Amino acid sequence: MLNAKPYLAFPILRFSLPKGEGRVRVSLYLRIAQKPLTSILSPSRERRPNTQDIPFEVERAPVDFKIVTMRVLAIDASLRNTGVAIVDANNDKPCPIYFGTIHNTSSMRSSSCLVAIRDRLVELIRTHEPDCCALESVIYVQSYKTAIILGAARGAAILAAAENGLPVFEYSPKRIKQSTVGRGAAGKNQVAFMVRALLGLTETPNADAADALAIALTHLRMQETAAHGLPGGMQI
Repeated sequence: MLNAKPYLAFPILRFSLPKGEGRVRVSLYLRIAQKPLTSILSPSRERRPNTQDIPFEVERAPVDFKIVTMRVLAIDASLRNTGVAIVDANNDKPCPIYFGTIHNTSSMRSSSCLVAIRDRLVELIRTHEPDCCALESVIYVQSYKTAIILGAARGAAILAAAENGLPVFEYSPKRIKQSTVGRGAAGKNQVAFMVRALLGLTETPNADAADALAIALTHLRMQETAAHGLPGGMQI
């Protein structure tokens, strides 16, 4: 029994991973000195006090760090050139299924462009059956007219995904560039180059398709972090 004088306890963590088990065992020991606190903190050169270990075991449940199979439809919305990509992820291994651009000629009216975007996306959704949709969030533009046009194209894309039951996520341009290139101010050429390298493509995709592929890769990585308990993408 310890007397009423102050004593010092030293917390010690010991980690061990039993062979063949998918969990980490953490043992916490309280090393309790058998001398008063005043004698331990004394500058005199005395032998270390006798100690005893009191174990407390805490176990953490095993965690699976692999991504489940997921097929994502990624859209870089624009009125005239909408980038589209469909990427399949199977246990952290992304594979492009389709990528390209929905091109609307300058002779088409804006309303006709929106219909064309929606119809083509619905066709791709029914053909490839993705599990979710990811888009680039609204960006800052100096012209209100440009903002309205981009918002309308984005609305057509969201409508096509939502009416087919797909959950829709969005990511900021800076987040997409950081996830793909590692720098939030990267240029389109750098994004296209990194997308080609990450997916093992034989040729560099055009800028709009490359942006869509980058959005898809960002979504898959954010879903991986969400599986680990970290914040993921924002669903809209």
